[in-house]
Amino acid sequence: MHENRMINNIEGSVWKRMIKVMDQEKDQSTPELVTENSISKKKKKKKINCKNTKRYALLSFNELPDYMKDNEYILNYYRANWPLKEAFFSVFRWHNETLNVWTHLLGFMLFLGLTVANLVNVPQLADFITIFTGQFPSTAEANVSNNFSLGSSKLIDLKQESNLKTDITSPDFATTNWPFYVFLCGSMFCLFSSSTCHLFSCHSHHLNLQLLQMDYAGITVMIITSFFPPIYYIFQCTPHWQIVYLSGISVMGICTIITLLSPALSTAKYRSFRALLFVSMGLFGLVPAIHALVVNWDDPHRNVTLAYESIMALSYLIGTLFYVSRVPERWMPGWFDLAGHSHQIFHVFVVMGAMAHYGAARIFLRHRMAC
Repeated sequence: MHENRMINNIEGSVWKRMIKVMDQEKDQSTPELVTENSISKKKKKKKINCKNTKRYALLSFNELPDYMKDNEYILNYYRANWPLKEAFFSVFRWHNETLNVWTHLLGFMLFLGLTVANLVNVPQLADFITIFTGQFPSTAEANVSNNFSLGSSKLIDLKQESNLKTDITSPDFATTNWPFYVFLCGSMFCLFSSSTCHLFSCHSHHLNLQLLQMDYAGITVMIITSFFPPIYYIFQCTPHWQIVYLSGISVMGICTIITLLSPALSTAKYRSFRALLFVSMGLFGLVPAIHALVVNWDDPHRNVTLAYESIMALSYLIGTLFYVSRVPERWMPGWFDLAGHSHQIFHVFVVMGAMAHYGAARIFLRHRMAC
């Protein structure tokens, strides 16, 4: 019996030693396993980060998918196939579309502010155009045909705005002012759709095509709505001419939009064709413009409005020439990737032209006459 106890004690001590050794081996192997797992996780995380960095990196022209190859003279700083969230926040990042977005986004904000200023009847803000053009003395306005020149630094006297008695609460407000607001809305739609297009067109081929079509529609709408203030107010005593001219430009605009819905016409190959369509719509305005000059030959404000409209036409024409020719990047590829390339210059001239037309529209609105 004593021997049995000894055997049991020996066996128990052996088992205890074996269990202790196993625990020690387990403790020694666990840190190695944890270390290996940590290294493995870090490697995977590093691979994921590298993958994301590569995905959202700015690319060169040669790395772009075919649908984004629009201007071979802009060599770098492209975004391609970015998620919508990344595309949205890229508005605060430098790439070759940054200034394309901001030139028209700031233009949109400017016209939004002018619209609000006109609605709440704040003449100082509504005549914001005079900050750039100066103020034309009221005495000179009466004799404008004798002393006006395109280089004049004084155009419209802000004090005369108080003479405009139309109140937004008056019954005839909607019938007399709506053409002016049609133009403002058309301009805002054009500028906002352009900014949206340049910001999100890097997302996918499908969205790129849709946004380009919206951008072209915005340009067309802006051209159409620009006709409304001058034609409505100049020919308000001859309604049939209002109908003829406004219907004519509207039909041309609808045909232009339908034509540009073709995906093929959104490619770089048809850049000149698109420009020709828009220029032809603008040239249509020569007919009512000449007619208006004949009808209002003795109007003392004729030369002022003519100057504004000439500045508008010249701005749009110069901007279109930059758009088609792709100058200056054509001369020095890669030098104007971020700033100074043709499309950015085109955007600036579009805003300048719209502001010039706004100045003319303010005069039409102020000096409209009863029949």
